[in-house]
Amino acid sequence: MHFGLLATNVGPAARPAAARQLATAAEESGFASLWTAEHVVFPASYESRYPYRQRGLGEPSESPELSDPLVWLSYVAAFTDRIRLATGVVILPQRNPLVLAKQVASLDVLSGGRVDLGVGVGWLREEFDALGMPWERRGERTDDYIAAMRALWTDDPASHDGTFARFGPLYCRPAPDQGSVPIFVGGSTQAAARRAGRLGDGFFPFNVDTDRLRDLVAICRRTAEEHGRDPGSVEIVTNLRSSEIERAAELAAAGVARVVMMPMGVDAVERFGEVIAAHATTTRQAEGTGHREQL
Repeated sequence: MHFGLLATNVGPAARPAAARQLATAAEESGFASLWTAEHVVFPASYESRYPYRQRGLGEPSESPELSDPLVWLSYVAAFTDRIRLATGVVILPQRNPLVLAKQVASLDVLSGGRVDLGVGVGWLREEFDALGMPWERRGERTDDYIAAMRALWTDDPASHDGTFARFGPLYCRPAPDQGSVPIFVGGSTQAAARRAGRLGDGFFPFNVDTDRLRDLVAICRRTAEEHGRDPGSVEIVTNLRSSEIERAAELAAAGVARVVMMPMGVDAVERFGEVIAAHATTTRQAEGTGHREQL
């Protein structure tokens, strides 16, 4: 199991010195990935319900600083070498898929092929309204944009004739170093699980208990089979509080390959890296592997 940090571009680490300290501490402590969050704006008031916990996000004045996810990852890519750079998640239907494909491919090349693109459909309708983007059919738009971006990354020249994106033939260079960029579908709904099964390289259900996680993973895998895909090819990611490290084995048994946690400050990241290393060593010894790998 690999461990990463989530929402790394939020709060103090939105500023350059703290971003650099957090990213380098995470890499040196053995974390495998950094995951950034996205909101372009927060309306001063909104009626939309945050779907990942019972209460809302708090008063707008309490909203932390939140850097653009790709800009933040580009910044930390310059002084890291191994750690993977992921979005958790980009709100895909708010973005132009050609511009996003270009940005992500460029980041992948400049970082040496370290990018994972997490995408979601969004929950904050008022943000869509402020951006002048349509709220309705955003799930269908997301599906279409995923196909469009993959065409841009893998075909040269690329064409796409979808409901929401149409272009080509045209060139979008450079191509990603990885050949294409893995796409992780975020969300804790059955619709997100089915989308991941149809289209995703990974599935990222957020803030769900183990029983709910098993149900969503089963839907994802069943959908993959229905679409002629290998269900084991869809990598499962979920989040875990740092106080719940003992649940890692339980999550692994449920099919989770990566666990991500909220950043805890540089000192805590370094200390927790030692905890994870000990946990990983114990797990490998139990499995009889006897080798050291990145967390």
